Amino acid sequence: MAFLLLGLIALCAGIVGALVGLGGGVILIPATLFIGLELQFFPDLTPQRVVGLSVIMMIFTGLSSTLSYMKSKQIDFKSGLIFFIGSIPGTMFGAWLNKSLDLPSFNLLFGILLIVLSTLLLVKDKLKPISWFIDHGTKRTFIDKNGIEYEYGFPIWFAIALTFVVGMISGLFGIGGGSLLVPAMVLLFLFPPHVAVATSMFMVFLSSLVNSASHIYLGNVPWSYTIPVIIGAYIGAKFGSALNKKLSSKTVVMVLQVVMMIMGIRSVIEGLL
Repeated sequence: MAFLLLGLIALCAGIVGALVGLGGGVILIPATLFIGLELQFFPDLTPQRVVGLSVIMMIFTGLSSTLSYMKSKQIDFKSGLIFFIGSIPGTMFGAWLNKSLDLPSFNLLFGILLIVLSTLLLVKDKLKPISWFIDHGTKRTFIDKNGIEYEYGFPIWFAIALTFVVGMISGLFGIGGGSLLVPAMVLLFLFPPHVAVATSMFMVFLSSLVNSASHIYLGNVPWSYTIPVIIGAYIGAKFGSALNKKLSSKTVVMVLQVVMMIMGIRSVIEGLL
């Protein structure tokens, strides 16, 4: 029963993560901490081991999503590789920082992060896109299936600095860097939303390889729990990628905002108490 629950959590995380480019860790981590530690389904798990489980999951959500988005040619591989360069040292540094966190500290910091991300998703449509980055950076173009041409771009130095910070947060909390990167790509670099999501999942796949290697080295991966998570996440990411191509993600993002805010507030309360 416990492993079935874990697989269902990973399935939901894979669907939501691939649909909106978040990687899925924001769903898996708080849900697993609640079911595993508070309900005692997995009493041997620690925050570090849950993070390790999450980064293993993101290898397969990222791989599944990348393969799907490759078929529809939505991925900007050059930009994804530039973002990956910045994220490598960031994820390693974040994984090293993670080992010093106890459960109350993890809950408090992770809860604050969820609240910030939820707020960012809430207001991102009301924020005016910034053209400075495209005017002072390398420009790229994308033509969608309707023949509409988009122009976007970024200074490479800024992209590398930004993804270092994103990678550090990803390594620390075991979440996909897309939680921060997708809004930045859309608002700062003027990426078309579907290209931002697809490119984010490509970077999530690459960075999760480095992130998982760091957590494996630190002994944070609970291997006995990985099978249901990998299966659920891979299948879920297939569904999420397919939905992304057919549906508007606004409703899902709205639901995600509410879920992240509730989980964030709850994590903060748990951390303080």
